[in-house]
Amino acid sequence: STLDRSSAASDVYKRQVRVRRASNLVLFVVDASWSMAASERMKAAKGAVMSLLQDAYRRRDMVGLIVFQKQEARVVLPPTTSIDLAQRALRDIPVGGKTPLSSGLYLAHRVLKIEKLKHPELRPLLVVLTDGAANVSMGTMHPHKEALKVAEAIRKEGIHSVVINLEFQAFDRGLAKELADALGGPCYRLRDLGARELYEAVKEALGD
Repeated sequence: STLDRSSAASDVYKRQVRVRRASNLVLFVVDASWSMAASERMKAAKGAVMSLLQDAYRRRDMVGLIVFQKQEARVVLPPTTSIDLAQRALRDIPVGGKTPLSSGLYLAHRVLKIEKLKHPELRPLLVVLTDGAANVSMGTMHPHKEALKVAEAIRKEGIHSVVINLEFQAFDRGLAKELADALGGPCYRLRDLGARELYEAVKEALGD
Protein backbone atom coordinates (compact mmCIF):
# COMPACT_ATOMS: atom_id res chain seq x y z
CA SER A 1 0.00 0.00 0.00
CA THR A 2 0.94 3.66 -0.28
CA LEU A 3 1.13 3.87 3.51
CA ASP A 4 3.47 0.87 3.70
CA ARG A 5 5.73 2.34 1.00
CA SER A 6 5.75 5.68 2.78
CA SER A 7 6.63 4.01 6.09
CA ALA A 8 9.41 1.98 4.44
CA ALA A 9 10.83 5.11 2.81
CA SER A 10 10.74 6.86 6.15
CA ASP A 11 12.64 3.97 7.78
CA VAL A 12 15.29 4.07 5.05
CA TYR A 13 15.66 7.83 5.49
CA LYS A 14 16.06 7.43 9.27
CA ARG A 15 18.70 4.75 8.76
CA GLN A 16 20.58 7.00 6.33
CA VAL A 17 20.49 9.86 8.82
CA ARG A 18 21.83 7.56 11.53
CA VAL A 19 24.63 6.37 9.22
CA ARG A 20 25.59 9.93 8.34
CA ARG A 21 25.70 10.92 11.99
CA ALA A 22 28.02 8.07 13.02
CA SER A 23 31.45 9.56 13.67
CA ASN A 24 34.80 7.84 13.37
CA LEU A 25 37.51 7.78 16.01
CA VAL A 26 40.85 7.15 14.31
CA LEU A 27 43.54 6.33 16.87
CA PHE A 28 47.11 6.18 15.56
CA VAL A 29 49.60 4.05 17.51
CA VAL A 30 53.09 4.87 16.29
CA ASP A 31 56.37 3.09 16.96
CA ALA A 32 58.86 5.87 17.81
CA SER A 33 61.68 3.52 18.80
CA TRP A 34 65.13 3.85 17.30
CA SER A 35 65.43 2.88 13.64
CA MET A 36 66.51 4.35 10.34
CA ALA A 37 62.89 5.07 9.45
CA ALA A 38 61.83 6.63 12.75
CA SER A 39 61.88 10.26 11.67
CA GLU A 40 60.20 9.52 8.32
CA ARG A 41 57.55 7.39 10.04
CA MET A 42 56.77 10.16 12.55
CA LYS A 43 56.55 12.74 9.76
CA ALA A 44 54.07 10.53 7.87
CA ALA A 45 51.95 9.98 10.98
CA LYS A 46 51.83 13.70 11.73
CA GLY A 47 50.84 14.53 8.17
CA ALA A 48 48.07 11.92 8.12
CA VAL A 49 46.67 13.06 11.48
CA MET A 50 46.55 16.65 10.26
CA SER A 51 44.90 15.63 6.97
CA LEU A 52 42.26 13.62 8.83
CA LEU A 53 41.62 16.52 11.19
CA GLN A 54 40.85 18.72 8.19
CA ASP A 55 37.92 16.38 7.56
CA ALA A 56 36.94 16.25 11.23
CA TYR A 57 35.12 19.59 11.18
CA ARG A 58 32.89 18.39 8.36
CA ARG A 59 32.40 14.79 9.54
CA ARG A 60 32.63 15.29 13.32
CA ASP A 61 35.38 12.65 13.41
CA MET A 62 37.91 12.44 16.21
CA VAL A 63 41.62 11.68 15.80
CA GLY A 64 44.17 10.72 18.45
CA LEU A 65 47.82 9.66 18.60
CA ILE A 66 49.70 7.29 20.92
CA VAL A 67 53.47 6.92 20.71
CA PHE A 68 55.48 4.05 22.18
CA GLN A 69 59.23 4.03 22.77
CA LYS A 70 61.82 3.22 25.45
CA GLN A 71 59.87 1.59 28.32
CA GLU A 72 56.33 2.89 27.85
CA ALA A 73 53.55 4.27 25.69
CA ARG A 74 51.96 7.68 26.08
CA VAL A 75 49.02 9.58 24.67
CA VAL A 76 50.54 12.44 22.68
CA LEU A 77 47.20 13.61 21.30
CA PRO A 78 44.00 12.68 23.18
CA PRO A 79 41.06 12.09 20.78
CA THR A 80 40.12 15.51 19.42
CA THR A 81 38.69 17.44 16.49
CA SER A 82 40.84 20.46 17.30
CA ILE A 83 43.51 21.28 14.72
CA ASP A 84 45.15 23.77 17.10
CA LEU A 85 45.54 21.10 19.81
CA ALA A 86 46.93 18.64 17.29
CA GLN A 87 49.52 21.06 15.94
CA ARG A 88 50.80 21.81 19.44
CA ALA A 89 50.88 18.14 20.49
CA LEU A 90 52.58 16.94 17.31
CA ARG A 91 55.25 19.63 17.18
CA ASP A 92 58.03 17.80 19.03
CA ILE A 93 57.87 14.04 19.45
CA PRO A 94 61.27 12.48 20.29
CA VAL A 95 62.32 9.20 18.67
CA GLY A 96 64.69 6.49 19.91
CA GLY A 97 64.94 3.71 22.47
CA LYS A 98 63.38 0.27 22.76
CA THR A 99 60.03 -0.99 21.44
CA PRO A 100 57.25 -1.56 24.03
CA LEU A 101 54.66 -2.63 21.43
CA SER A 102 52.32 -4.36 23.88
CA SER A 103 52.28 -1.23 26.05
CA GLY A 104 51.22 0.85 23.03
CA LEU A 105 48.43 -1.58 22.15
CA TYR A 106 47.26 -1.84 25.76
CA LEU A 107 47.06 1.95 26.12
CA ALA A 108 45.19 2.19 22.82
CA HIS A 109 42.69 -0.42 24.02
CA ARG A 110 42.08 1.60 27.20
CA VAL A 111 41.66 4.90 25.34
CA LEU A 112 39.20 3.38 22.85
CA LYS A 113 37.12 1.75 25.59
CA ILE A 114 36.88 5.02 27.52
CA GLU A 115 35.93 7.01 24.41
CA LYS A 116 33.35 4.38 23.45
CA LEU A 117 31.72 4.71 26.88
CA LYS A 118 31.60 8.50 26.50
CA HIS A 119 30.49 8.40 22.86
CA PRO A 120 28.67 5.09 22.13
CA GLU A 121 27.96 6.14 18.54
CA LEU A 122 31.68 6.37 17.64
CA ARG A 123 33.15 3.90 15.16
CA PRO A 124 36.73 3.23 16.33
CA LEU A 125 39.59 2.49 13.96
CA LEU A 126 43.03 1.59 15.29
CA VAL A 127 45.96 2.37 12.96
CA VAL A 128 49.25 0.83 14.11
CA LEU A 129 52.50 1.93 12.45
CA THR A 130 55.21 -0.60 13.30
CA ASP A 131 57.55 -3.28 11.99
CA GLY A 132 55.97 -5.60 14.58
CA ALA A 133 59.23 -6.20 16.46
CA ALA A 134 58.70 -5.86 20.22
CA ASN A 135 61.48 -6.03 22.82
CA VAL A 136 59.88 -4.69 26.03
CA SER A 137 57.17 -6.49 28.03
CA MET A 138 54.69 -5.15 30.56
CA GLY A 139 54.95 -8.42 32.50
CA THR A 140 56.92 -11.67 32.36
CA MET A 141 55.68 -12.86 28.96
CA HIS A 142 57.89 -12.74 25.87
CA PRO A 143 57.44 -9.24 24.32
CA HIS A 144 56.16 -10.49 20.95
CA LYS A 145 53.74 -13.04 22.45
CA GLU A 146 52.47 -10.40 24.89
CA ALA A 147 51.80 -7.96 22.04
CA LEU A 148 49.84 -10.63 20.12
CA LYS A 149 47.81 -11.42 23.23
CA VAL A 150 46.83 -7.74 23.67
CA ALA A 151 46.05 -7.55 19.93
CA GLU A 152 43.68 -10.53 20.22
CA ALA A 153 41.88 -8.83 23.12
CA ILE A 154 41.39 -5.74 20.93
CA ARG A 155 39.99 -7.89 18.11
CA LYS A 156 37.53 -9.57 20.51
CA GLU A 157 36.15 -6.11 21.38
CA GLY A 158 35.14 -5.71 17.73
CA ILE A 159 37.56 -2.83 17.13
CA HIS A 160 38.59 -2.46 13.48
CA SER A 161 42.34 -2.23 13.00
CA VAL A 162 44.91 -1.55 10.28
CA VAL A 163 48.64 -2.24 10.50
CA ILE A 164 51.06 -0.16 8.43
CA ASN A 165 54.16 -2.32 8.03
CA LEU A 166 57.29 -0.21 8.47
CA GLU A 167 59.81 -3.03 8.03
CA PHE A 168 62.12 -2.64 5.05
CA GLN A 169 60.91 -5.13 2.44
CA ALA A 170 64.32 -6.82 2.07
CA PHE A 171 64.40 -7.59 5.81
CA ASP A 172 60.71 -8.28 6.44
CA ARG A 173 60.30 -11.03 9.05
CA GLY A 174 56.53 -11.09 8.77
CA LEU A 175 56.01 -9.70 12.28
CA ALA A 176 53.74 -6.83 11.21
CA LYS A 177 51.55 -9.27 9.24
CA GLU A 178 51.37 -11.55 12.28
CA LEU A 179 50.24 -8.59 14.39
CA ALA A 180 47.62 -7.62 11.79
CA ASP A 181 46.29 -11.19 11.81
CA ALA A 182 45.98 -11.09 15.62
CA LEU A 183 44.10 -7.77 15.33
CA GLY A 184 41.91 -9.22 12.58
CA GLY A 185 42.72 -6.42 10.15
CA PRO A 186 44.69 -5.80 6.95
CA CYS A 187 48.41 -5.13 6.78
CA TYR A 188 49.54 -2.48 4.31
CA ARG A 189 53.03 -1.95 2.99
CA LEU A 190 53.48 1.59 1.79
CA ARG A 191 56.25 1.69 -0.77
CA ASP A 192 56.73 5.41 -0.26
CA LEU A 193 55.64 6.15 3.30
CA GLY A 194 54.34 9.66 2.88
CA ALA A 195 51.53 11.41 4.69
CA ARG A 196 49.30 11.24 1.61
CA GLU A 197 49.72 7.45 1.22
CA LEU A 198 48.99 6.85 4.88
CA TYR A 199 45.97 9.14 4.73
CA GLU A 200 44.56 7.27 1.71
CA ALA A 201 45.07 3.89 3.43
CA VAL A 202 43.15 5.07 6.48
CA LYS A 203 40.34 6.52 4.38
CA GLU A 204 40.07 3.20 2.55
CA ALA A 205 39.85 1.34 5.89
CA LEU A 206 37.05 3.68 6.98
CA GLY A 207 35.17 2.84 3.78
CA ASP A 208 35.26 6.42 2.49
